[in-house]
Amino acid sequence: MKRHFTAFLLAVLCGALAYSAAAQRQNQPKQGDVYVDKQGVLRWQQGKQEVALFGVNYTTPFAYAYRAHQQLGVSHEQAIAQDVYHLSRLGLDAFRVHVWDVEITDTLGNLQENEHLRLLDYLVAQLKQRGIKAILTPIAYWGNAYPEPTNTGKGFSSIYSKQQAYTNPRAIKAQENYLTQFLNHRNLYTKLLNREDPDIIAFEVCNEPSYHKPEEQVTAFANRMAQAIRATGCRKPVFYNIAENPSVHEAILNANVDGLTYQWYPQGLVSGHTLRGNFLPFVDQYPIPYQQDARFQRRVKMVYEFESADILQPVMYPFMARSFRTAGMQWATQFAYDPMALAYANTEYQTHYLNLAYTPAKALSLLIASRVFHQVKRGQTFPRYPADSVFDAFRVSYRQGLSEMNTAEEFLYTSSTQTVPRKVVSLQHVAGVGSSSVVNYQGTGAYFLDKLASGVWRLEVMPDAVLLRDPFERASLQKTVTQIVWNDQPLRVQLPDLGSAFVVQGLNEGNTFRATAADGQVVLRPGAYLLASSSKNTAAWTAQTAVGNRKLGEFVAPPPTKMPPQVVHTSFAQATARQPLQITAQVTGAEAADSVLLVARSYYGATRTLPMSRPTLLTATATIPADLLRPGLLQYWIVVRKPQQTLTFPGGFAGTPRDWDYFHAEHWEVAVVEGATPLTLFNAQTDKEQVEVARLARSSYNDYTTATPTGALALRLLVPTPPTGEPANEPGPAIALRAYLGQKLQERSTDLIWLRYLVIKARATRPGAKVKVVLVTKDAAAYSAIVPVTIMLQDIWIPLDSFRPDALLLIPRPYPSFLPLTFQTTAASKPLSLTDTEVLQLIVETGSGGTAPTLQIESIELK
Repeated sequence: MKRHFTAFLLAVLCGALAYSAAAQRQNQPKQGDVYVDKQGVLRWQQGKQEVALFGVNYTTPFAYAYRAHQQLGVSHEQAIAQDVYHLSRLGLDAFRVHVWDVEITDTLGNLQENEHLRLLDYLVAQLKQRGIKAILTPIAYWGNAYPEPTNTGKGFSSIYSKQQAYTNPRAIKAQENYLTQFLNHRNLYTKLLNREDPDIIAFEVCNEPSYHKPEEQVTAFANRMAQAIRATGCRKPVFYNIAENPSVHEAILNANVDGLTYQWYPQGLVSGHTLRGNFLPFVDQYPIPYQQDARFQRRVKMVYEFESADILQPVMYPFMARSFRTAGMQWATQFAYDPMALAYANTEYQTHYLNLAYTPAKALSLLIASRVFHQVKRGQTFPRYPADSVFDAFRVSYRQGLSEMNTAEEFLYTSSTQTVPRKVVSLQHVAGVGSSSVVNYQGTGAYFLDKLASGVWRLEVMPDAVLLRDPFERASLQKTVTQIVWNDQPLRVQLPDLGSAFVVQGLNEGNTFRATAADGQVVLRPGAYLLASSSKNTAAWTAQTAVGNRKLGEFVAPPPTKMPPQVVHTSFAQATARQPLQITAQVTGAEAADSVLLVARSYYGATRTLPMSRPTLLTATATIPADLLRPGLLQYWIVVRKPQQTLTFPGGFAGTPRDWDYFHAEHWEVAVVEGATPLTLFNAQTDKEQVEVARLARSSYNDYTTATPTGALALRLLVPTPPTGEPANEPGPAIALRAYLGQKLQERSTDLIWLRYLVIKARATRPGAKVKVVLVTKDAAAYSAIVPVTIMLQDIWIPLDSFRPDALLLIPRPYPSFLPLTFQTTAASKPLSLTDTEVLQLIVETGSGGTAPTLQIESIELK
C-alpha cells in the first residue's frame, strides 16, 4: 500500500512539474541579470541564452487609471493583484511603463515618497511573484490629466516641455537628480533597490522625447542621462528611444546606450470608431531603414509600445509579434492593458481596448502572440502576406477572424475552429473562445484547460462578455460598452484521458460545485474547476496547490454587470425586395425558457409576430418571410418575454408594439429595394462618422461643407499650398478617403450582378483634376482606376471592368513614419470581384509642383 501511495505521489509531482515547465516555458531561464554581448544580443547572465520577453504596459499606479479606481471605490492593490493574475494567465512575461515622473517628483527632480510610488513598488512586487520581468522608463514627460482636462502633477515635467527637457540646463539637472534617486529607491515590498532588482532587467531613459537638429545636442543629452543611471552603480542595459524622432536617428545611433526602442501603431490612433477590413498587410513586416548600420546592429532592440488601435479583430497581434522577431526585437510590450475595473467603459485610452474578461478573443490573440514571440527566432524571415498566414505552429485567418497555435502540447484559438489538434493525446494546454473538437462551448468568455497529470486537468472559465456599443467612440465611466454576464452554460470536454464521465469539482473561493459529466458535458458557471477521470484520486490537488506561479484555486473575474435585459442589433441599410431576410441579435438577461419574438411590418402594412430561435443562450435569430419584403420600408422590433416582464427593443420599453397603448417611436427599419436599385456606398450626410480620412501631406486637412449647387453635405479634401518659406509637399498621396463597404455589399449580395458602374458625385476646385479610386478585396488585393474630376458637381461613371491591379495604400497611416505606405499583394492577379470587395479608397495626389486640387465628394454609389 505504501509503495502504491508513493508511486501516486510521484505521479502527481511529475505531472505538476511537467505542467509548471510547460506553462512557464517562456520564463526559462529567468534568474539573474542580463547583459549585452558583442553582437548586440541581450542574454541572461545565467545560461547565456537569448532573452525574448513579451507583455504589456499597465498604468494603475498613475494618472487617470489611479484616479478612476479611486472614483469607483476600487482598491488599487486589489486591482493590481487581480490584473497581474490575468497577465500571468495570458502567458505574458514582460511589463513596461513610462513612470509619470510628474506625480513622484518635485520641480528639482527630488523623488517623492508618495502613494503613486508605493503602488509602483507594489506592482513590481506582484509582477515578480508571477515571474514577469520589467523594464521601467523613469521619465515620461507627460502631465497626468489625460483624458481629463486638468494636470495635477507637481514635478519637473509640469514646468518644462519636452523641447525644453534636453536644452534647459535646470531641466537637465532635475532629470539627472531624479534618475539618481529613482535608481537608488528601495522598493517597500521587495526591499531591493530598483537598480539591483534582477527582475527589473533594464531601464529606458525617457518616453517619446521630442528632438530636432542639431544632432550633437541630442547625443550629448542622451549620454548625460545614460551616465546619470550608470553613476548610481547600475550595470543593467540602458535603452533609448530612436523611433519617435526619425529625422535625428543618427544622434541616438551615436549615443552611449546599450539598446534602441521602437513603437508600432500600424493603422494610426483614435479613429473614433471601430476600424473594419483586412489590416494584416499593415503588420506584415517592420522594416527599419538603417538596419544594416553597424551602430544599429550592435544594439539590443526593444518595442516599448505597440497596438492594433481601434481594432477588435483577434488576428493582429500574432503577425505583429512575428514581424518584431524578424526585425530583431527581443522585447515587446503592448500599450496598454486595460485594468479590469475600468474595462467595462474603456475610458483609460479610448483607442486601445484589451482585457481578458472584456475582450476575450483579442486577449487570447495576445497569448498566441506571446507564443509566437518566444518560438520564432530572432531574424527569422517569412514570405509576404497572404502566403505567410500559416507559419511554424501558427495560423492567422482574417476571413475567419481566427488566430491559432497548434502543437503536440498546446492548442490555442481565438474563435470557433474546425482545426484538429496535432496530437490530442499529448496535449498539455488548451485555451480558446468558442468551440473546437476538444471543447464545445456556447459562451463568449475565454476558457483554459491545463493538464496536471494523466486524467487530471484544471479548467478555468471566464464569464460571457457582450459588446453593447462601439468601444472606440468617445468614452465615459457613465457608459458601459461591454456587459459581463454570469451564465450557466453547457461545456463539453473531449480529452482521451478524461473519458466521458469525468468528475468536476469547484476550486475557487465559494465554488462548491461537484458533478459528474454525462457524455463529456456538464453545465458550469464561471470559475475554476478540477476535472478528473472517474478512476483518479484527486486528494493531492486543492485550491491551495501551487503549480508554477499560480495556485489552482485562483480565479479572477468581474461581477455581473447590473443592468436589465439587453438586445444588441444593427439593422441593414437596405434589403432586396421579395427575398427572405434573416435577423440576428445578441440577447442578454433572457433565460433559456424565456421567449424572444420578432415583430415586423411593412410600413402601413400588416404586422406579424415571429418566434426567434435561440442557437445559443446569447443569440436569437428569425427569418422575415419574402411576402413582407415588398419595395418600401420594413420596420421591426425584438420582444423579450419573461414570466413577469415583457420588454421591447430598441429601447427596452415595457409592453409590445402590438399593445394598443405602446407609444414608443423607437424601432429598426430597412429600406426594401428592387435588385437593380443603386447601392449607396458613401453618403456625406449619413456616413461621416464611419469613414477614415488620411491626411498624408503636411498641410492637408478635411471638413464637411455644403456642395454647390445641390446644397447637400459634402466631404471636402483639401491640400493647401504650404506657407512661404516652408518646403513644398512631396509628390504622391496627399489626402485619402477610406470607407469600409463590406456590410453594405453583403446586404445586397444577390443584386451585385446587376451593378456595373461605380458612380462618384463630386467636383474639384480647378480644371484637369484627377482622383485615384481604389477597390480592395477581403484578401487585400487592390484595384484602381484614375478618373478626371471637373469643376462642376456631377456624376462620374467608372465601369467596374476598368479597374486594374495596383498597390494598396496603407491608410490610416502607419506609425512610426519610416514604415512603408503601400503594400503589393503576392497573390496571383485576377479580375476584380465585386462580391469579394470590402474597402474603397479615394486618393488625391500632390503633383510635381507641390499642389493638389480640393475635392468635394457628395456620394459614391454602385449602379
